[in-house]
Amino acid sequence: MGFLIKFSKKTEEDIDIYLETAVDYIIDGKVLAFPTNSVYGIGGNPQNHELIQRLYDIKFRDQSKGFLLLISDYEEACKIAEFNEFGKKLASHFWPGQLTLILKKKESNLIPPEVTAYQDTIGLRVPENEIILKILRKLKLRGQFGGIIGTSANYSGEPPSIDGAQVAKSFLGTIDLILDSGKSKSKIATTIVDCSTEEVKFLRIGKITKEEIQEILASEEI
Repeated sequence: MGFLIKFSKKTEEDIDIYLETAVDYIIDGKVLAFPTNSVYGIGGNPQNHELIQRLYDIKFRDQSKGFLLLISDYEEACKIAEFNEFGKKLASHFWPGQLTLILKKKESNLIPPEVTAYQDTIGLRVPENEIILKILRKLKLRGQFGGIIGTSANYSGEPPSIDGAQVAKSFLGTIDLILDSGKSKSKIATTIVDCSTEEVKFLRIGKITKEEIQEILASEEI
């Protein structure tokens, strides 16, 4: 049975204690659910092989489909991914935010290949949601890699969860910790752009539009 934490009516001091607990859970290799500004996610330590397999099992996910990572900042992203000019521009403008970038993985990598289904690319995003972003930054401050697997909180093939109650109904008995902050703000999945080659590809359009991205890519600033 998992542990459910509701953030409504909690003091800032209480919330910070719960976030530190979440960091402990991640370091210990446990699975947690958390809010983002789009949909709820589940995830954990991307360097823990048992955790990776457990996530595939919990979601009934085909292991030929890798996971995306949520990271604390651009600096952490550069530890595991290569950024071309397009990737740098989009990260600089839209991170933190609702844009996931598909990037070329660095050859020598601290992320096990099982996370990305043995592909040579990796999906990364710096989230703007205050709860998960603080957790990622706390991980980094503790000397850990400032990133976690961040896959949508749903069984494969089902719609993603947009509030903590939905997550608890589906996963409370199978994961270790659920952070419930109510309903997601946008309820729309993130935009995904492939910047792993010199030709930018739009894989999914979410809250950030294709036109917004093209405008930034056409600009001269990085």
